[in-house]
Amino acid sequence: MREKIIVALAVAAAGLLAYDLYQIFLVLPDEAMQGAIYRIIFFHVPAAITGMIGYFVALTLSILYLSSGKLRFDSVAASVIEVSVVFSVVNIVTGSIWARIIWGVWWTWDYRLTSQLVCILIFAGYLMMRRAIEEPTQRARLSAALCIFGCIDVVIVWKSIEWFRNLHPGPVLSIRTGGGNIDPAMERMIYFNLLAILMIAAALVLIRTRQETTAREIDSLRRLAHAA
Repeated sequence: MREKIIVALAVAAAGLLAYDLYQIFLVLPDEAMQGAIYRIIFFHVPAAITGMIGYFVALTLSILYLSSGKLRFDSVAASVIEVSVVFSVVNIVTGSIWARIIWGVWWTWDYRLTSQLVCILIFAGYLMMRRAIEEPTQRARLSAALCIFGCIDVVIVWKSIEWFRNLHPGPVLSIRTGGGNIDPAMERMIYFNLLAILMIAAALVLIRTRQETTAREIDSLRRLAHAA
């Protein structure tokens, strides 16, 4: 059943992504001020939102683990965070490329950029810590605590462009501003591409969860063999 869901998500994501790429590169016109480079927004913003959604899903799963003690919540949380970190890196890399063209620099210690970098480092540390701790319960408990702590920074990333006015532009989507200052056709394509990227992320999480479950079962068997 899980394999069928993964295949369905992958096929649906591929179809939608093909449509999105056609619209983004062949239908939508260049932006008046930025020209063609603005099209990076269709990947930059969805990658950021996908990462943030993933972190909060992992937060929920971590709280469920702490309240129930069931390791399957920990396994899914770890899978979600691993995929979310990948999309956060995509977000910061595409943002850096965009900044080089528009601002003339690859990086600046802007509040949004810095808090996003800190977020990546926290959750990369989460993944590294899991590799360093062998005992499953201790690993799950410490991982859940670090996830909860890391999500504080996720909130700072999300609100930073409202709390701190700096080089990074303010919110442009209508969901954030109530009106939006981006062309409706362009905003619509951001949401379409967000949907495609979310489906890709969901498929990756399902794959990684299966791998995490298998690894946990192998580890349990290994521990039983050593104890015998």
